[in-house]
Order: sequence, then C-alpha cells, then structure tokens
Amino acid sequence: MTHLRLPIHMVEKPWGRDDLPAPFVAPRGQRIGEIWFTPPPELDRLLIKYIFTSEKLSVQVHPSDAQTEAMGIGRQGKEECWLVIAAQPGARLGIGFDREYSEDMLRAAALDGRIEHMLQWHTVQPGDFFYIPANTVHAIGAGVSLIEVQQNSDITYRLYDYGRPRELHLDAALAVARRTPYDAARHARMGTSGEMMLVYGPHFALARLAGPPSGELATAFAHAPFYVMPVSKALGMRGGVISSGECAFVSDIKHLHFPQDCIALIAQHSGGMGQPAPRNEDYTSHVM
Repeated sequence: MTHLRLPIHMVEKPWGRDDLPAPFVAPRGQRIGEIWFTPPPELDRLLIKYIFTSEKLSVQVHPSDAQTEAMGIGRQGKEECWLVIAAQPGARLGIGFDREYSEDMLRAAALDGRIEHMLQWHTVQPGDFFYIPANTVHAIGAGVSLIEVQQNSDITYRLYDYGRPRELHLDAALAVARRTPYDAARHARMGTSGEMMLVYGPHFALARLAGPPSGELATAFAHAPFYVMPVSKALGMRGGVISSGECAFVSDIKHLHFPQDCIALIAQHSGGMGQPAPRNEDYTSHVM
C-alpha cells in the first residue's frame, strides 16, 4: 500500500459548531466539535483530528506513558500539539499556570472555579502552534478551530467543567498535574513559506512543508510511513489528489506532488524517522 485517504468521523459535541470553517460542512442540525481521521494499523499510536469550539472546553490534564504504566494499564499517556487554523477575535487557549501553585491551592481552586483564572491564557490567531506535554493542565477556549496531533489515547482527567453535569476526576488529575507555568519555548508562530520541523520527540514527529521537502526532512520522511494533511491547496498523490481538510497515509514522500504555495503537515511515529527515538524517559517532545 503506497497511500490511503483516511475515513473521516464527525463527532457531535454540545460545545461544537454548526458553521464549520471551509472546507467542512456540518450535517444539518448537528453541532460538530471534532473530526477524527481513523488511523491505519501502521500509525495506530498516532491520532489526528480537527477541533471546533463555540464554548469553553473543560480544564483538564492527561497522564504520561510512565504514569499509566505504573497504574498497570500499559502505555496510555497522551502528549499532543495544536495548530490554530481559525480564531474569532479574542479567542484563547489556556496552557499551564500563571505561576507555581501547591496541590492544596489547585484543589480548592478547582472546587470553586477559580482555577480557570489561574491558567496562563494565550490569545491566538491562525498559525499559532503549541506543544502540550503530558501533565500540562490546559483548556481550549471558545471560537477556536485547530488541528490536534496526539498520542492515540483517550485518558482525560477533568479538574473543572463550568458547572456542566459531567464527571470530574480531581484526585487523579492532581496526582499527575504539573502545577507550574507553560514553557514558552513550546510555542511557535508559523509563517507562510518554507519547511519547518515542529516536533521531534519520543512519541511522534511533525513537520510543516510548503513544497517538496529538502535536506534532512526529505531523508527523514523518505521511506517510513506517515500522515499528510494539506492545510492550504490540494496536493497530488500517486493515483489521486488529497485536498485541504483531508488526511492520508503515505508510504514514501516521493509519492507526493506539491503545487506552488501548498502548505501541508506530515506526521509519523518518532521511531520511523531513520533514527531511534530518545530513550531518556524524562525527555519530552518540543518545538524545534
């Protein structure tokens, strides 16, 4: 198999939208919050999806692989990253805290709602990119459309949910939460030209292309399977075309044909890049 256009799964959410940004169209009467691409077996440890918000999402945190292994449930940690593709004026993302807090202070703030105001909020625009390590407390604000690349895990611990009737996981969340500010080095603002390695860590690699890759990127993605997502314009695949809003599995970078000014994301498991993933368990992925 040289390439495969991945099935799309639209997920209704009460905080979703019925007016999705192009090229998506929500089914009549449905509020779509997420669009998932079903991963192929070759890349099943990595999930890619779009998120669309009309309301604030819960204040939450994800554990690391080491923590879930210690719980006896295997490698179910979740590190993720976000690329903002559209944002209403004033739209924000909350990542980490405005200063360091004690566990007792966070517990009290989660119970009375103050925790929302203790987050470090970033006003965003298209092109903003954030890497979210496991253990980072975060919340997506209203009016944001983004692409999320993540470890394929659904373990989420909610600390605060604005009074919605959903379960909270305060003890589990506080046991894994990092109670410090977000590292600004994990934020980047992407331009409209050139190629850029965004993330290379023990879990996955992610790069932005604005044409055929060159140098080390071309070598890194030459023969290992990867995802490709056009962000602007369609690009050619052997035997077809993949358009903006779609995602495909590709076995070789040579099978892609980039038109001028086409911007795309490519992602793969870190171990597939022709070099071993870092072995240090304390190492976390980062914006390059």
